[in-house]
Amino acid sequence: MAAAAAAAADASSAEAPPSPPAASRVVWVNGPIVVGAGPAGLSVAACLRARGVPCVVLDRADCIASLWQRRTYDRLRLHLPRHFCELPGLPFPDNYPEYPTKRQFVDYLNAYAEQAGVQPRFNQAVTSARYDAAAGFWRVRADDVVLAEDAAAVAAGATTTEYIGRWLVVATGENAERIVPEFEGAEDFAGPVSHVSEYKSGEAYRGKRVLVVGCGNSGMEVCLDLCDHNALPSMVVRDAKVHVLPREMFGVATFSVAVFLLRFLPLWLVDAILVLLARLFLGDLDKLGIRRPAGGPLELKNTRGRTPVLDIGALARIRSGHIQIVPGIKRLFRGGAELVDGRRVAADAVILATGYQSNVPQWLKGCDFFTQEGYPRVPFPHGWKGESGLYSVGFTRRGLSGVSSDAVKVAQDIAVEWEKQTSTI
Repeated sequence: MAAAAAAAADASSAEAPPSPPAASRVVWVNGPIVVGAGPAGLSVAACLRARGVPCVVLDRADCIASLWQRRTYDRLRLHLPRHFCELPGLPFPDNYPEYPTKRQFVDYLNAYAEQAGVQPRFNQAVTSARYDAAAGFWRVRADDVVLAEDAAAVAAGATTTEYIGRWLVVATGENAERIVPEFEGAEDFAGPVSHVSEYKSGEAYRGKRVLVVGCGNSGMEVCLDLCDHNALPSMVVRDAKVHVLPREMFGVATFSVAVFLLRFLPLWLVDAILVLLARLFLGDLDKLGIRRPAGGPLELKNTRGRTPVLDIGALARIRSGHIQIVPGIKRLFRGGAELVDGRRVAADAVILATGYQSNVPQWLKGCDFFTQEGYPRVPFPHGWKGESGLYSVGFTRRGLSGVSSDAVKVAQDIAVEWEKQTSTI
């Protein structure tokens, strides 16, 4: 099969349009090429291996789940109960709490990869993936991520690999790249301006005035953490409106309540019930400067990926005055920021809790399966399969439960084709 693939690849080169410079090496993949070694990539790789299908997993980082390991703050926990976050084939350990910590989740992912025998190829930054219609294969080019001490290898030019395979699984996820807005006067600001992906703890901000831009789960939790370290946070609530829900109601996770109600009621009615319960538990948030959007929390999560905030204590700090709510930033100056309402506030640092986005359009070429925003055009639950052996995992806007659902479907579908091909050899 590998020889036939190589012959087909050679035959197609004369018919294909001008190609980029030859890769340093070419690798035939006897199975799917999976791009991404986060929960999505690990899940689909584990499901494939369970069905006897080999694959190659590529990731630009030097570890699995680099978002969790490298770009999250220390106090982070899973926002949903653990049973909603399990990957296929492995429950969380019984001694884990209902909301596992960041360290516990990373340990779980490492154990998952080890149990499934998934060994990603790290430091492989995929720069392009294109379907070669003449050959019937995907061509995925990846640059080696080279450390400074390996500069000699770069000079030698041995830095690019082209992987060729029948199937391509896009598993880079919804949070591949930071969203970093630009502010007028940022170059004049005396303090640091950093993204929340660089934030670890409020200890470094003790006693400082901090503007946190963003009122989502990260913005709320960072403000709470800053308070715990005796910093003075102000949360910048721009034009965006956000749903804030209690994490639990009467000792039951709000998400569990929503899932239960969806078994019997339409989504719009469940949304209405959640908003009513949130008002009863949390009060009128308009008085705090936090406005709810017109669409319901589940509707906005499913259609736009706007996750509702699950309150774990930030609202109490807002009511007590420890967290100030301010409108959007018009511009920064040396000692602070001018707000859109004309007020000026002093600040020693700015933290951008402005989220992440997909990067698929940057490297997946010649294919309209994904939108310009990096999501499958076909909505959930049918957006996991494209044409010509293209699949996606982890773009459902439904968290880890959506990841698991996609991974199982993709692995089953590829396994059927794999068995057809191998049975003829």
